[in-house]
Amino acid sequence: MKILQTNKAYYPKVGGIETTITTLSEGLVKDYNLSVNVLVCNSKPSSKTTEKLINNVNVKYLANYGSITSLPISPGYIKSLLSQSGDILHIHEPFPWADLSLILFPRIRKNFSKIVVSWHSDIVRQKWVLFFYGKYIHKFLQIADKIIVSNPALIVNSDFLPMYKEKCEVIPIGPNLNWVNSNFESNEIYRKIKSENNIPMVLFVGRLVYYKGIQYLIDAMNLVADTSLVIIGSGPLKNQLSKRIKDLGLNSRIKIIPEVDEKKLHSYYKACDLLVLPSILKSETYGIVQIEAMACGKPVVCTNLGTGTDFINQDGQTGIVVPPRNSKALADAIAKLLKDTELRSMLGNKARDRVLSEFNSNKMVQRTFEVYKNLLIDENKQ
Repeated sequence: MKILQTNKAYYPKVGGIETTITTLSEGLVKDYNLSVNVLVCNSKPSSKTTEKLINNVNVKYLANYGSITSLPISPGYIKSLLSQSGDILHIHEPFPWADLSLILFPRIRKNFSKIVVSWHSDIVRQKWVLFFYGKYIHKFLQIADKIIVSNPALIVNSDFLPMYKEKCEVIPIGPNLNWVNSNFESNEIYRKIKSENNIPMVLFVGRLVYYKGIQYLIDAMNLVADTSLVIIGSGPLKNQLSKRIKDLGLNSRIKIIPEVDEKKLHSYYKACDLLVLPSILKSETYGIVQIEAMACGKPVVCTNLGTGTDFINQDGQTGIVVPPRNSKALADAIAKLLKDTELRSMLGNKARDRVLSEFNSNKMVQRTFEVYKNLLIDENKQ
């Protein structure tokens, strides 16, 4: 079986979609011996097109001359896609280059037996483009043979998917969690984190961008005494958030550190008391950081956005779900979990059980492979 995965970017770019495609591609090769190629754009401006073999996955990074509303300017994309063929073309959305290519050049559809779409999110921030682009999304979804979503809420709350729900299949995204059972207590990094945070520690992991709602978490910390917050990430809001921390006099209890390597990140998950995902917009479609923290037995406080956040973290079962843009609700949830050790432990244990059984990478790869296989079997019966 020959597969082509395509999206804006791929490893080494760090991001939820990029990590998912990397995990999926490598898993399909390793577990099912499939031939997997990946067609993406360079994540940073570059006039060069390069090809690499990464863990037996053939990755082609196309020249990228910048971006417009987050879309890479890669004029070579359509020509490259036209030259590809195989059993399954798997497109990860949103990615207008792929949509328009299939609509404008029907030959691409003929080069592949089946078209699979992973619908990670509607277009949220650049919603104005839907005035003229929306009709092309519908044409694209009509072409697709199967639409994969990470959670049922994406179907219900999408501006597009309800009319294609018969094509949709829920396959939860699952990161690689093989590291979870490591002995962190003997880890020097873990011990150092614990020694530096001698009061209960709340953790946030993610980019410092508009939709993450970090300012509401900072304000919530002003309402919770004797608690520290570690923010791991970088982004355009760093200076603004740092100023807010200083203005509230919270420098001694809140620190922002840039992205860390996997070993250190895993140590923070193990060392924290709980994780908070305070996002405020549907741009937060899932929240893989929740899965990683929950796998370490940590309860999560997240917001109810009508996306995958509270599909992963179930209110009263694995953590607490609160309304978005509400610092008081965040503070109350954090305080409740930190004051009640028994509740925190119970929710953490349930969180661990849930993600290890439902949100692991092996299950994601297996279910995706079954989608491919069933589509091709159905085609051969016709």
